[in-house]
Amino acid sequence: MPPLRHGSKEPPEEVRFLTAAEVASIMRVSKMTVYRMVHSGVLPAIRVGRSYRVPERAVHDYADELDARLRVLG
Repeated sequence: MPPLRHGSKEPPEEVRFLTAAEVASIMRVSKMTVYRMVHSGVLPAIRVGRSYRVPERAVHDYADELDARLRVLG
């Protein structure tokens, strides 16, 4: 279990990171599209060595935002 934050009574939320291939599979796009989204700032990512990792929550947030936009457009 990770250490508690100062003044917090609950442990911090565990963040799961996905590879570009995993993101591409979830979003049904190519890995190149994922890399473009990372480089343009559409998806946040961290660099681990020569590869990128995207927070799983960011992928789901992006999908939710896209879904909401499509609903508005009807």
